[in-house]
Amino acid sequence: MIEVEVYARGLRKDENLLQLGHQMDLLPKVRYKIDREHDVVYFEIDDPMHASQQQLDEVFTSIGLTPRFVGEIPDELKRGNQTARLE
Repeated sequence: MIEVEVYARGLRKDENLLQLGHQMDLLPKVRYKIDREHDVVYFEIDDPMHASQQQLDEVFTSIGLTPRFVGEIPDELKRGNQTARLE
């Protein structure tokens, strides 16, 4: 299981919380818990094929928030964000 914590300033506004819920419907295999007091979302992902760092980032940016990943981002989530070197 992968655990990720994301801070997004302004998340605690009711409108943003509602929109976050709608965005998370697009990632049904990702569990999340919101800490309204601190604008933080805790994610739990059983299988890294169900989400990537880019997808989690888009959840927030699509509702006008800037996500800040707290701590080190697990390598399993970084897939798709790296470009292959051309030779």
